Amino acid sequence: MSTGIISRSMGLVADSLDMLADAVVYGLSLWAIGSAVSRKKKVATSSGYFQIVLALLGLIEVVRRFAENEATPDFRVMIIISLLALLANSVSLYLLQKSKNREAHMRASLIFTSNDVIINIGVIFAGVLVFLTNSKYPDLIVGAIVFLIVIRGAVRILKLGK
Repeated sequence: MSTGIISRSMGLVADSLDMLADAVVYGLSLWAIGSAVSRKKKVATSSGYFQIVLALLGLIEVVRRFAENEATPDFRVMIIISLLALLANSVSLYLLQKSKNREAHMRASLIFTSNDVIINIGVIFAGVLVFLTNSKYPDLIVGAIVFLIVIRGAVRILKLGK
């Protein structure tokens, strides 16, 4: 979050909010291990709603930044931080895919981590476009797309909780 704020990158802010939600989901998923199926489904449902709330708040910020005269984000920070996040999320995704557990809470974690890999690539792409165009708009567009991906993942997770 701090690098997103310092670099003025909505893409990094969006990614960090998504990672915050992921951390909550992972914590809830660990808590649900060994619990009844109904509790695991409640965990997945709570995780989905939490993601939707964060994404809606993020979309409001994207709209605000589109409307106001914001500075161009620092593409170097965007790319470096997103490359590091991509490495971490790729390792997490690999470990989750190796797991044989396909219960709702674990599938929710797999969805979140898959989204993170896509998001990291998107922020890297936005950083390159910010560099090439010297414009804030690629970052804002990717930020909006990130939040829409988060909402899509949250809806998928809500279906798992049923």
